[in-house]
Amino acid sequence: MINVTKTYLPQKQKYLEYINKIFKSGWLTNNGELVQNLEKRLEDYLGVPHVILTANGTLALQIAYHLLELKGEVITTPFTFIATTSSLVWEKLIPIFADIEPDTFNIDPIQIEKNINNNTSAILGVHVFGNVCNVGKIEEIANSYKLKVIYDAAHAFGVKYYNKSISEFGDVSIFSFHATKIFHTIEGGAIVLKDDDMAKKARLLINFGIPGPDEIATLGINAKMNEFQAAMGLCVLDDIQDIIEKRHVVYNRYLEAFIDNNKLTLQQIAPHSTQNYSYFPVLFESEKILLQIKQILNQAEIFPRRYFYPSLDTLHFIHPKQKMPISRNFSSRILCLPLYEDLAEEIQDQIIKIILMYC
Repeated sequence: MINVTKTYLPQKQKYLEYINKIFKSGWLTNNGELVQNLEKRLEDYLGVPHVILTANGTLALQIAYHLLELKGEVITTPFTFIATTSSLVWEKLIPIFADIEPDTFNIDPIQIEKNINNNTSAILGVHVFGNVCNVGKIEEIANSYKLKVIYDAAHAFGVKYYNKSISEFGDVSIFSFHATKIFHTIEGGAIVLKDDDMAKKARLLINFGIPGPDEIATLGINAKMNEFQAAMGLCVLDDIQDIIEKRHVVYNRYLEAFIDNNKLTLQQIAPHSTQNYSYFPVLFESEKILLQIKQILNQAEIFPRRYFYPSLDTLHFIHPKQKMPISRNFSSRILCLPLYEDLAEEIQDQIIKIILMYC
């Protein structure tokens, strides 16, 4: 069975060496040695001052909202994974959608500015499929209206823009390190910060607001990563360059097959940015064609995914009701194709052949 992605598993012996170390120390969680080691290595790899590991990416978002003391409305994209929006609703914040750009699939800065009012406290952008948002324009808007900026960089691990880590932009960036991601810690996530004081506050928030054994300094929650997760992250990080290079080969084979096909639309990648080749989204001419192709691929035990379907503005628990025509249209016609480092060429050729039969 060929799924849209496959979790990268490092050499078992390397992982077991870390597990043996955990068993020997008896330190399973609460900012253990492996968590500290992984945070330092990620800071070096990403070129950022503060990486704070969390149990998952959704908690990283929730901590970010509390860290910035957000209230009222947050402008975000309807074309993303549900966690971006559901975390806002869970925290009693109001998601106000700005529709997407039809070429980049990212939030449209023009639509952001149209939705700002006195209740707006922040902009929550998503680097969709790892493609960099228009961070320059978003920064201009945020500065003009004195708004906070959070970037959900769940898809954008290691991506650079003008040779700077994508997580350097905005007030806070978060990553997801779920098992489906290019870099993973089984489950997990991270908050990336530039400010030393904010980093100290974030460390309090992820640990119940407890700075030490005999003090509770503030309201917090349990969002810590454990040592077993960190062990996996250390193993995967050793191999990340090889993973990206091999995925690049698979990505390019799709690109060469589809780039000149006028019946397919491919995501326009932001100039001056790098890619991590996490996803290969294809936009079909109609939902009918998408469903036909998906059915045939499924019959061949190949399972692409409709990322991101449905458009989040259609969800029943989102208020006020909003209609995002581009996001709704694209979510009905877009399919992410299987992409991972050891996808066999013959399988990829089969996928390409089936798509080209209808396009």
